[in-house]
Amino acid sequence: MKLYSAPGFTSLADHIAMLEAEIQFDLVKVDLETKQTEGGGRYTDVNPTGYVPALMFDDGEVLTENVAILALIADRAPELAPHGQLGRYRLLEMLSLIATEIHKRFPTYLSLPEEVRGLTGQQILHWFGFLAGRLDRGYLFGETFTVADAYLFQLAWGAAQLGFPLPEPFGDYIARIEQRPAVQAALRREGLA
Repeated sequence: MKLYSAPGFTSLADHIAMLEAEIQFDLVKVDLETKQTEGGGRYTDVNPTGYVPALMFDDGEVLTENVAILALIADRAPELAPHGQLGRYRLLEMLSLIATEIHKRFPTYLSLPEEVRGLTGQQILHWFGFLAGRLDRGYLFGETFTVADAYLFQLAWGAAQLGFPLPEPFGDYIARIEQRPAVQAALRREGLA
């Protein structure tokens, strides 16, 4: 299995989750500007959209999009998903919210001139504020780290690096998750630590 990733992008969430789940995989770095893979090759031959992540299985089948890959990881490692009758669906609900309300706004925010980023930045902060209320017991689903936390961590970590004034308890949330062995390993493998 191969995970195609770009250092510091949201594919970091999938990288973290795969390490947490102890799934064996090779990491293939992608240059998003040139669309070239580490060691040569066109990334668009793997994922025609050119976006990361992409997960290539040993039979050549490819799965893309954070929500799909993180859901697959949670299916393989149920300890990384919320429990209960609606656990899987609550996870999909949360992953979809993170993808559509926070993640999708960052490319727009980063492509705008600084003087007109205000509204998009406010929208991003609104959704971080909305999710801050879910972190009172440590993680999005209480006291247990899930694949959704890997996704939210990457976005909050990146937002903090961009200077976003994230609401509490995000400072503690980022710091706590950053200390997890899988997170430290992923950051090192991506050259970010």
